[in-house]
Amino acid sequence: MSSFVQYVLVRGDLTRTLKWPSGAVMAQACHACVAVTHIHYTDPNMQAYLKDLGNMHKVVLEVPDEPALLKVAEALSADGVHHVVWKEQPEDVATCVALKPCVKGEVSKYVRKFKLYSA
Repeated sequence: MSSFVQYVLVRGDLTRTLKWPSGAVMAQACHACVAVTHIHYTDPNMQAYLKDLGNMHKVVLEVPDEPALLKVAEALSADGVHHVVWKEQPEDVATCVALKPCVKGEVSKYVRKFKLYSA
């Protein structure tokens, strides 16, 4: 069983305030996960995560809005934490962030303040 976890941060305002359908928001998270997997496919942590497909561990957390999402992404970038900011096109709106799978404690300072996502 893999000791890696993948965090996905999703904007809560997309469904609550902007009234996006739940399926559209889920698609954004899926796009971000596929993108970070593609970009970091050869990374040893990614390979370890993918090795045991039946036991993948993802945690989907809710971020209030786009400024909060971009603030987290900026902190991740500043500290060299690999991630993807997914942007809906053609609007160029940041909808979610998917982190490259990592050991849980490595990124807790970035994600611990967020609650599990609920549509």
